[in-house]
Amino acid sequence: MRSFAGEAIILDVFDLQETDRIVTLLTRERGKKKGVASGARRKYSRFSGLLQPLSRVQVRWFEKEGRELVRIGDVDLLRSAHRLQEDLEGILVGAYLAEHLSEMIQEDEAADLPFRLLDSTIEALLAGVDRDLAARYFEAWMLRLSGIFPSPLECPVCERPFGDRGAVLPLRDDALVCPDCAGAAGGGAAGLAVGPEVLDFLRRVGGERLVDLATSPPAPEVLRRAEELAREVRRRFLGRELRSYTVMQETLAAPA
Repeated sequence: MRSFAGEAIILDVFDLQETDRIVTLLTRERGKKKGVASGARRKYSRFSGLLQPLSRVQVRWFEKEGRELVRIGDVDLLRSAHRLQEDLEGILVGAYLAEHLSEMIQEDEAADLPFRLLDSTIEALLAGVDRDLAARYFEAWMLRLSGIFPSPLECPVCERPFGDRGAVLPLRDDALVCPDCAGAAGGGAAGLAVGPEVLDFLRRVGGERLVDLATSPPAPEVLRRAEELAREVRRRFLGRELRSYTVMQETLAAPA
């Protein structure tokens, strides 16, 4: 049995049998890890209060060859995300961020950049950054780190900057192209139209920290269009929608 230790962010926690919990971790050096915290549900467990979603922890775990689940050992809390979990919207947004990592990060692969992205986004949310802006920033960067987010800089066909022309995500292509090239491909400019304001926001996402972007955020309509683009790219890649996104949309849209 091999022992490992390092910083991790807790992605989710589920009850297992009567006394244990299954914990999914995002580690810097070894990617996603899913393990059993034995006795975590007991009243006086050594894990009491430590296994909260989106908390950053120092953790030791043990791996045995042939077993899918690792065994969670010592856990020390480095930063709690409790304040983000105090209301329903915060819980839903947190689950949405975490599911991206659960779906897109592999085990035993270094995940320093995704770890830093999630960690900095949580820090910004705890500092009071607008949740809508944080979610749009996070999803664009997460898709970019996965290598599937189209460039907002220039058309790959004619190599001209998009500028004020905007762009189009064609129905059967994964790259943004200018309206002229989209039309030349046949069928007019069919696809998802992406306006210049959205492209400008996406360029800012690539060059600014979230806390800096929050000082002069885009209009809500720009965020909606950026969300639409990210949703389409994500669905094409996964072949389905994230469950947390569907739940969040349905819940927040429901009348009070």
